[in-house]
Amino acid sequence: MFRKVEKAIETIEKSVDVASTVASAAAAVIENFQDDLGVRGGRLYERRDSSYEITRTFGDVKPVPAGLSVALDYPPIESVIDSGVAVLDLTAPGVDHAFEEQIGAERFAAIAVGDDKFILSFSVDPGANDEDLLVSLGILRHAVDQKIRQERMATLLQEARQIQTSILPKRLPRFGTFDIAGRSQPAEVVGGDFYDLIPVSDQIVGVAIADASGHGLPAALQVRDVYTGLRMGVSRDFKIVKTVERLNRIIHESRLTSKFVSLFYGELEVSGNFIYVNAGHNPPILAKERETVLLRQTGMVLGPSRDATYSRGFVTLDIGDVLVLYTDGIVEACDVRDQEFGLDRLRRLIAESRDRTAEEILSAILQNLAAFTRSAAAEDDRTILVIRRASTPAPDRRLSAEVAIPA
Repeated sequence: MFRKVEKAIETIEKSVDVASTVASAAAAVIENFQDDLGVRGGRLYERRDSSYEITRTFGDVKPVPAGLSVALDYPPIESVIDSGVAVLDLTAPGVDHAFEEQIGAERFAAIAVGDDKFILSFSVDPGANDEDLLVSLGILRHAVDQKIRQERMATLLQEARQIQTSILPKRLPRFGTFDIAGRSQPAEVVGGDFYDLIPVSDQIVGVAIADASGHGLPAALQVRDVYTGLRMGVSRDFKIVKTVERLNRIIHESRLTSKFVSLFYGELEVSGNFIYVNAGHNPPILAKERETVLLRQTGMVLGPSRDATYSRGFVTLDIGDVLVLYTDGIVEACDVRDQEFGLDRLRRLIAESRDRTAEEILSAILQNLAAFTRSAAAEDDRTILVIRRASTPAPDRRLSAEVAIPA
């Protein structure tokens, strides 16, 4: 018997969505338990507000009229919902003999699945053992519910991934002689990193990178709020310090579990002047001809303190200078000996690549990182934004967005 239960579960686990999961469960029960438990066929009830409508039949059962439904307070329905699984016949309390005759049911075993959205009712032979029916269908009910929850979670994560992807830039801006490349690789299906390029005026572009604590769905929802708040602040012509302080209060008052967000935001002028606020983020690296400069923190991460204050920093990007913004998933990535890639290694790599294009610098960083970690699965999200001031305008091209989906 349990081998047949396992076989039925295998069929259920191969389904790809909620509808096919329920259909697979019905077909598996009929196929595997027709002889041992006397299952002849079944009916699928779907909840419709105050009633359950029979939407489909399986196997050797009487066809039913389209749209046939039964009230939520019908005693057999209540019995199935209360217990999750039930075996009933025409002698059970509250059974409507006329209704059961209309659908051709005399003795039936039923399970409620999908948070009671669906009821699968099977016609069974009079001599079928109640205990075997209850145990077997109870196990299958658990398998169906588990599969439905997995499918719903996968759908939610996919929707979250679409939201996250939608907030990443779709096209590199044409901005003076600056060559720009960016990429974000979440450690999970969705992540807690993002970067943004925000048009402020014809002469100024906003540059942002952020990293919410943790990763996965809560972190992704948190950075979505940062993205929205940052763009609203810029559109209302707030000063950058005021914008960051306002964001800090929003994160502090958030009810999400991921309440700490590091943020670097600056406004880059066509002339190369760059004013920025670093709210607890990894210091971006500015590679100049003879040195590399770290754009260190000008305030704490967003979230812990409602009244945190921030100051501004200022640098100038000359022709040939390269500015690299990154998240800690880059410098904290480890090799097989548990040694970190590190800030110093990243600084040297950027300095050595300074004469290359922004895309080539970005690719060099990721290639070196992959070689260092031996392409091990990332434990944290990885995001990089490279800005290089060239002597002539860079071509207009789409961002090479890369999203790594974990196995």
